[in-house]
Amino acid sequence: MGNTRSRGGQTSRSQFLPEEQTEIDGLFDALSSDGSSPRVPRSFSLRALKNHIGEALPAEMVVRLYDGMRRVDLTGKAKGPSECVSQEQFTVSMSHLLKGNSEEKSLMILKMISAADGPVKAREVQKFTEDLLDSVVHVLNHRQALRGWWRKEAPGPAPRVKELATQLLSELKLQGAERLLGPQWLACDCDQGVIEDWVFRAPYVAMFLSLVIHQGFLVLRSSLDLAALLPERQADPEREFESTLDVLSVIHIHSHLPREQRGRWSLLFSSELHGHSFSQLCGHIAQQGPCVTVLEDHDGHVFGGFASCSWEVKPQFQGDNRCFLFSIAPRMAVYTHTGYNDHYMYLNHGQQTIPNGLGMGGQHDYFGLWVDADFGKGHSRAKPTCTTYNSPQLSAREHFNFHKMEVWAVGTAKGVQLGESKRSILDTDPEARAMLEISGRPCLSSGFRDTSED
Repeated sequence: MGNTRSRGGQTSRSQFLPEEQTEIDGLFDALSSDGSSPRVPRSFSLRALKNHIGEALPAEMVVRLYDGMRRVDLTGKAKGPSECVSQEQFTVSMSHLLKGNSEEKSLMILKMISAADGPVKAREVQKFTEDLLDSVVHVLNHRQALRGWWRKEAPGPAPRVKELATQLLSELKLQGAERLLGPQWLACDCDQGVIEDWVFRAPYVAMFLSLVIHQGFLVLRSSLDLAALLPERQADPEREFESTLDVLSVIHIHSHLPREQRGRWSLLFSSELHGHSFSQLCGHIAQQGPCVTVLEDHDGHVFGGFASCSWEVKPQFQGDNRCFLFSIAPRMAVYTHTGYNDHYMYLNHGQQTIPNGLGMGGQHDYFGLWVDADFGKGHSRAKPTCTTYNSPQLSAREHFNFHKMEVWAVGTAKGVQLGESKRSILDTDPEARAMLEISGRPCLSSGFRDTSED
């Protein structure tokens, strides 16, 4: 651990390694190179910070970062923020933001929100969170680090910002807030203890802050593991495809996957590319390993589920307790298993006596998520909640119609090339096998193909 340079007898402790401190010092030198007298302690202004960062971060976040830094009080005697940011203030700020504990990060967040020493309002924390998420999308796009998750969006705030901000703020435990309804909680006070507890409960707040610093300032980027936050998207480059998911929704789902599944996401099925066909769906997703299914209904609700095991076409429930359901819009949430039953996942086709379709959670005719074999229709009959996942109704209507569905393989499937099923349509579509037998034509490949025991 190194110390910052001494000024006026004050020495501030830094948590950076020597080589990291050298990089931090170099960044300060670049920010403060304004030709000032060597006798005057060096510092930098908001204008210098804006010139250095350029368009990498939104102007609102640049001002927040600058205000947070100049409000750092190294002596405990300051009566207000300094006019410019000194080297000690800069080093301490960067140390807290990138290496600090929950207490140190909460101090910086409070200083980025307000100049007052007292508590801030919950609505101010909400605005800070939305600005932070907007900055994450902005800087990843500016640095061309979206890892394939592009979307054609209209100008304005980044999509899904409010949804993810609401999800993060759900971890904000306000005293007495449980007695308030609707937007009244936004008037509640948040002191340092509340913010510190929030940073501890919602670790992605600190991770997003670090990403903004690393990518915005282009500093200490070797310590940023972007792949752990945002998976690489893999799809057919010759077929243009715009996913229902955006960067923030992928980050949200990705963070809840088992660690061994946090690799690349490979497209298995898209109704846009492969057609509105349940047989096509079964043929593309069966035996492909763990995957994420996403639907968008006609009312704009976006939701889906994570299947922890390979889908198999069979008349029994499958999967394990790592499966979960999720919602993206109009709100972001993840719903994990309750232990009530083991109805995690279900995929069946071509049967006459039991339901044909894809389902997750609940029971026959009352699934938490159901896609009917009559493709384009489904239901989310979970009132008050799904027994398997404790999820509410995910769709806008109990029985819904959807226009977009996509399935992504996550991690690395074992023994299977992602996106290429080794099973014949005769294995995954019993109707096709039955038609072949009725026509009197033999199945010439049956002795040469490996089929599952089921």
